[in-house]
Amino acid sequence: MLEDFLGLIANSWPAQALKTSRSLYPLVNAAHILAFATLYGSIATLDLAVLTKARGEYLAPLARLVPRVAGAALCAAIATGLILFSVQPFDYAENPAFRAKLLMVVAGLLHAGALHATPGFRELQATGTASATLAISAAISLAIWTAAIVAGRFIAFMG
Repeated sequence: MLEDFLGLIANSWPAQALKTSRSLYPLVNAAHILAFATLYGSIATLDLAVLTKARGEYLAPLARLVPRVAGAALCAAIATGLILFSVQPFDYAENPAFRAKLLMVVAGLLHAGALHATPGFRELQATGTASATLAISAAISLAIWTAAIVAGRFIAFMG
């Protein structure tokens, strides 16, 4: 069943377009990297501000803005990632680095979802006050998203 689904993806029009165009694949790949860079950069900015105990007047607006920027970047990264996946779905599905990247992205999303549901994050958004628990969460967030990027870079070398 999985092989049939992957076969459909491999024969889809996005996959065929990327395989036949000399410029489309590099453009989509660049868009994917830019989206992930924006995602990581926005998250890292807030996480590092929390970890370095930036002043509250800087933290509160960051805590309100970063989730929106990161969410938009995540949507772009997922969309471009799915298109890139379509070119070699069988290879990617078997690639341990690709699987690790997906695992880290899911972990990052679960972590962010859990964090944003806490009173501590709402306090950060309202007043810029970051608790020790939020600092620990920021360190975990940086580790997860860094691991996702490192795993992504290993995809080409573990195929």
